[in-house]
Formats: sequence, C-alpha cells, structure tokens
Amino acid sequence: MEFNSVKETADVTEVLIVGAGPTGLALAVDLTRRGVRALVVERADRLFPGSRGKGLQPRTLEIFDDLGVLDAVRASAGPYPIGVIWQDGQRKGEQRMSDATEATEATPYNEPWMLPQWRTQEILRARLEELGGEVVFGRELVGIAQDPEGLTASFATGAPVRARYAVAGDGGRSTVRRALGIGMTGESVDPNPMLVADVRITGLDRDVIHMFPPTDTEGFLAVFPLAGTEDFQVAAQFPEGTDADLTLDGIREVFAARTHLSPEAVTEVRWASDFRPRAALADRFREGRVFLAGDAAHIHSPAGGQGLNTSVQDAYNLGWKLGAVLRGGADPSLLDTYEEERLPNAAAMLGLTTRVHRGEVRRGAATHQLGLGYRASSLTVETREGLPQDALHAGDRAPDGPHAGRRLFDAFRGPHWTLLTVGTDTPLPTLATPATLRTLRTLRIPPYEAYGRGIFLIRPDGYTAWAGTTTTGLTTHATTLGLA
Repeated sequence: MEFNSVKETADVTEVLIVGAGPTGLALAVDLTRRGVRALVVERADRLFPGSRGKGLQPRTLEIFDDLGVLDAVRASAGPYPIGVIWQDGQRKGEQRMSDATEATEATPYNEPWMLPQWRTQEILRARLEELGGEVVFGRELVGIAQDPEGLTASFATGAPVRARYAVAGDGGRSTVRRALGIGMTGESVDPNPMLVADVRITGLDRDVIHMFPPTDTEGFLAVFPLAGTEDFQVAAQFPEGTDADLTLDGIREVFAARTHLSPEAVTEVRWASDFRPRAALADRFREGRVFLAGDAAHIHSPAGGQGLNTSVQDAYNLGWKLGAVLRGGADPSLLDTYEEERLPNAAAMLGLTTRVHRGEVRRGAATHQLGLGYRASSLTVETREGLPQDALHAGDRAPDGPHAGRRLFDAFRGPHWTLLTVGTDTPLPTLATPATLRTLRTLRIPPYEAYGRGIFLIRPDGYTAWAGTTTTGLTTHATTLGLA
C-alpha cells in the first residue's frame, strides 16, 4: 500500500500520538518544533483532570527548559514543603520528603517541584498550540494496521489516520500495546490498596504536607497542598482486601477517622481514583512502526515521583530520533536505539521506585534523574581512557555552566546538536553539510570543572554522544549519526 494512497479517505500525518497525557504532549511539542507533523488523539473529551502525577524532578525541569515551558511551570509550581507529622491532633514532628542536594552551576535545578498533572498537561498543550499543533479529543483507537510504507489507525468514530509512525502514550491499560500483542512483566509492590483524590479542605494550612501515620487498624493518610491551586491531594492506604469508597461521603469518613478534623472539613471532591501499587515493564518498546512510551511501557508505584518523569524522558529520547529520520535524513535504524536506551533505564527506575515505596531508599539524588545516562548505548563513543567513574563520560547528561554571561543550557536549547570544546584550541573537522547545517552548532568555552578539558558532541536531548581529547574518530562517529 502506498503511503499516500488513502489520502482521499483518511487524515494524513507523519507521527500519530495516541494519548494526550504528559508523554504524548511532550513528544508532540518536541516533534512540532522540529517541523514534524504530529497528531495527538485522545479518547476522552478533555485532558486528564487529576493530580496522579504531581512531582517534577530536576531532570524533567531541564527538559521543560529546552521545550520552552519552564517559565510557565515555575509560575504555577512550587517546591515540596516540609511534612508535619500529626498525632492526636498535635504536631509531633517534621519530615522532609526528599534529601536536599545543593544547586550548582552544573546542576541548576536541585529539588523536585510540585505541580498537579492536569496543570502540567495544560501547559504542554498550550505550548503545542503555540507551535501550531493540536489535540483531537473523542478519538478512541480501535485498530492499527502496518505496512511497508506506514500504518493506518482506525477509530470508533471519524476517519482513519494514515501515518509514518505511531507512539502509544495511552497509559497503563494501553489499547495500542494490547492491539500489538505486547505483554508486560511485573509484580505487586504493595498488597494494600491506595486512594488518591483532589479535594477542597478547610482548616488545614497550605504551607506544609500533613502526614497522619498508620495505626493498628488504619493505614496512613497524607494531605498535600497542590501548588498553584486551591486543592489538596489526599493519599490514603487501606488494608488488603478493602475497596476504597471514592464518593464525597466515603472520603469524608476516611478523612475524619484518621485526622483531628470533622468530615465536613472536606468540602468537595474534584477527582478520585483507587489503585494497587505495582511495577510492570513492557516486554518490548517497539513493534514495527509503533513505539510504546510512558505508562504504556512501564507502570510505577507513585512513591518517589518517577512515573511521569520517566515518561517525559521517553518522549524526549524518541522525539529527536523521529525528527532526525523524518526531517534530517537519518537512517531509520536510528529508531532501534529508542528501546536500546530507554528499556534498561525504565527498568532501573522501576526498581528504584519499588525500593522507595518499601522504605529501602530515601528520595534524593537518585530520584532526581540527573544521573541517568546512556554510557552503554551504541550511539555513545568514549575515546578517553582511565577516567574516574564519577567523571563526565560520553553517554552522560551534559552539565550546565556559565557561558558568555549566560548559560550553556541557553546554547543547548533547541533541536540541534552541539559540538563543544572545553579548554582546548584543537581545530575541529567540518561536520555540517548544507543538509545538516541547522542541526549542528559549534561552541568553545574555557576550562570548566564539570567537563574537564576535551571535545564533546552533545545530542539534541542533552546527552554526550562522543567525547575525546583529540578529534580522532569524531568524523567517523558523526557520520553514523548523519552529521557528516
């Protein structure tokens, strides 16, 4: 079937994104700024209305900086406040939700910020529309058929969509994943069911997280003031075998039983859900021209705030690769590296999330996701020998730092590659051709501790693809990446 043979009966796009959650919206923003036509379809009639994911880790803040939404995020979000432990109506202690780390020139964002998922989605959607993209609601996917030239997606209502590639960002119960026959392998993290709800409450301060420890008969309850809103998020644990009541009366009953406030203190329930914490990983992240991303590929316990953030990392990794194939002339084999790089990272994050949930690991540097990288990737070449393990290697996140009165992140921002020389005047090979001139920028800076001295080829997603003290081998590797 020719790609354009169904133009008369189907909508045509380059990338079909199924699901308008943080994963799909972040991917659509990244693709659209690269000039790739991306269509986001959502089965619901509006964006997800709740705050299931509310923590934005430092690495996600860096990604949002690059995607042009950080100012809007920081205008609405706020740092996590300290937790206050209540017992018998009295404040009995304090607890920080995450171990503090120091902000540096290399890592300017040093703590997670709180922003309800629905607001994160609104910000990403606004950015997408600013770039000329859109979300189409009320489009429930019912089938997807692939052929050598592309794929055709069919829906419960409306015309089919013809696309070169598709990405499943449609959540843990992904219709696309099931249609492809991709299984998930996982485990129960905790047999005790959880309730999470966005509510309005009177009588509680908004400058702390209110924590009510478990008793012999009741599970814990925590109340988070959601930054930038008048809402609180209530999270409550129940004994195994219990069904949580999601109604206003049911949530009031739980709230009054575990706190010192009356049931009427809960004045409104705006959204509520129950779940059993589990961890699961898709057996593979790709089937032909269709990719899995976000919760469609990995399901996390909410502990540690890794699910939404790992999902945004998926989108950020896949976006530049699809852009390189569809707009930069890169070989389609580049797309094989999406699963190669993201599946082991997602598996590692699932393990970390489970350990946090079980109290085996504190939230802190590990959960900030700044240490994630791709040292073992086939896209990574490190030519230097004898580096200490904690030194910057090819495959690591490229640090921020000062540059010409601004920041390196200012220079990295955008859909291009960067060839960075640090503390050396080594002549550089000419990598850019007329076809790739827009995709590569060259930058020289003085010696800088976060990098040491050397030459670094930095990917569009902010990871180092190649590193060396001379340019030997640089052109060869750049050629494999479509840059020479």
